[in-house]
Parts: sequence; C-alpha cells; structure tokens
Amino acid sequence: MGSNKEPSVLIRSSENTLGPKAPHQRGSHADRALGQSAILIAGPTASGKSALAIRLARRLGGIVINCDSMQVYRDLRIITARPSEEDEREALHLLFGYVDAAQNWSVGLWLNDAEAAIAQARAQGLVPMLVGGTGLYFKALTQGLSAMPPVSEAVRRKIRKEAQARTSAQLHRALALRDPLAAAKLRPSDRQRIIRALEVFEATERSICKWQQGQRPDPVLAPERCVSLFLTSDREELRSRIGQRFDAMVAGGALEEIRRLAARRLDPSLPAMRAHGVPWLLAHLRGEIGLEEAVKAGKADTRRYAKRQFTWFRHQMPGWSWHPPELAEERVIEAFETLTCRKSRAVPRRT
Repeated sequence: MGSNKEPSVLIRSSENTLGPKAPHQRGSHADRALGQSAILIAGPTASGKSALAIRLARRLGGIVINCDSMQVYRDLRIITARPSEEDEREALHLLFGYVDAAQNWSVGLWLNDAEAAIAQARAQGLVPMLVGGTGLYFKALTQGLSAMPPVSEAVRRKIRKEAQARTSAQLHRALALRDPLAAAKLRPSDRQRIIRALEVFEATERSICKWQQGQRPDPVLAPERCVSLFLTSDREELRSRIGQRFDAMVAGGALEEIRRLAARRLDPSLPAMRAHGVPWLLAHLRGEIGLEEAVKAGKADTRRYAKRQFTWFRHQMPGWSWHPPELAEERVIEAFETLTCRKSRAVPRRT
C-alpha cells in the first residue's frame, strides 16, 4: 500500500476504557447482536455528520471510522474539514489523515483498512461507526466490491503522462474512442475516473464496466445488521453552511495548507490534488486567479458535489433512512436499541 502510509490499526488494547466486555466474553443473544452491528452515517458535505458521530460514539461506546475518500489524506486536514484534535479527544477515531497525498488511494485499498478497523472496534467491545460522504465507500462496505484487475506501474505512468497534456474533456473523448461503454457513464469533467478507465482498458483491453459487473465478494458489513442513516438538510441552509465553512477554512489556514501541498509538486491527477477547493486555491497560488475568485469557485464546486451526494444516495443506497440533523441522533439511538436490544449509556471523555 505504499511506504508513506501509516498503520491503520491505531488503538492499543490497553487504551480500551470506553467499551463493554469484549466479544469473546459475550454470551447472550443481545451481546451477540451488538458484536455484529454497526452504525453508518452519510450525508452531504457540511451537514454535521462528524458532530453527530461523536455524540453517538459517546452515548453508545463507539469508534468513529472514516468513510470519506479525502479525509484519509494527512496533508488535507483543513480543506477537507477533518475532525480536529479536540474532536479526537471526544471519541476514538480511525482512518483519518493516515495516507500521504502522493498515494493514489482507492476504494479497494480503503476497504481493506476499514475491515481491519471494524474488526478492531469489535475486538475492543466498541460499536463501529462509519461516517463520511463517499457513497462508493458505503456501497463497497455493504454490497461488496468487484474484483478489479491489477494495473502495472508502467501502464499507470504512461496514461498519467499522456493525461498531463490534455484537458478532462479531451481525455473523455479519447476514452470514448477506446471504451465507449465507460465514457457514456462518466461525466466529461470527472477526470480521475476517466483516467482510471483508460488505465484499466490499456492494461486489459477490456472495459472497466465489464470488470465492475463481475462477481462481488461478500460485503464486509451485512446491511440488515447496520443502522444506516443519510443526514438530510434544507437545501438553502446547506448552501449557506457550505459557504460559511469554506470561509472558515480559508481563515483557519487552508491557503497555507495548500501552499505546502503545492511545494511537493505532486501529479495533479492524484486524488488529493482534486479535493474540493484544492485546484482553485492552487490556481490562486500560481497567480492565475485572485483569492476571491478561487474561494467563490471552491464554494460552487462543493455545492454541486453536495447536490450529487443527495442524488447518488437516493438511487444507489435504497433502504437507508433519511433524517434532518435535529432528529437524527434519537432516531439512530432508537434503531440501534431495537437492533441490538441494548440501552444507550453515557461514556467518559477521553483525556
């Protein structure tokens, strides 16, 4: 997984002061149900997912596990609104900020780490609480992930070198000539997925869509053993929160964070370099646009992404419950108690 990656198992067994007895000590039906359960919290960006997860972790004795494709990167704490150090003192966190931005991370690599994190939580008698906005991660967790072919480093370098000289629209047209099936499913602006489709076709001469239709291994989590929530929000209120949060990130040091990232001169097609707001702030640092324009464009991109999150979960994740922030905590508690026959309890703060 690359030498720049920190270990995914971050909590020593001696640190388990929050949870109930470990799974091997359980004997009752309710205890077995608890040991198999998990809580999944998704929602659009800036909807309050992280704060909700921390409150639930404290009430139920849980570990917050990252399910956001950008919050894995250690270089992007501010611009991705990763949980703060204070947040991490409130509840145990895993898989946040543990991957170097130079890594071409993927859902498959994350899924391996998520499985280990979930096992760790259960071994410590804690409830796995997966929180984030990356729909594909949740889908892989609960529906399995298609076995994708390996792509050699030589092929990856070739495609990415060619991509550096082309716009996203040009890459999409090139994909349409080679793999029209994949091109039809991808937006011309979705540069990262277009490059991935080109890599797979170059390596296998087979459409990535055909690989994705292959047999899926068993999912890590059984959907019927999960409390699955999409945190909804009033659209205008969400737009306002996105704008306010972006302003707060810039005021809180996002520009310096991106300046440090720019100094590394990484491949611009890497996932970390495409995080919302990053390309625009990079353009500002290069002197191409003013800060006001960069901030405005970053907000617009984030709002469009939030809209796509609503649409994706509505069509791809049937069976999830949708609740506004003011109702979500109690609804999750009720569903969790019904699932596990267990009453919630307060847990002490970490020190």
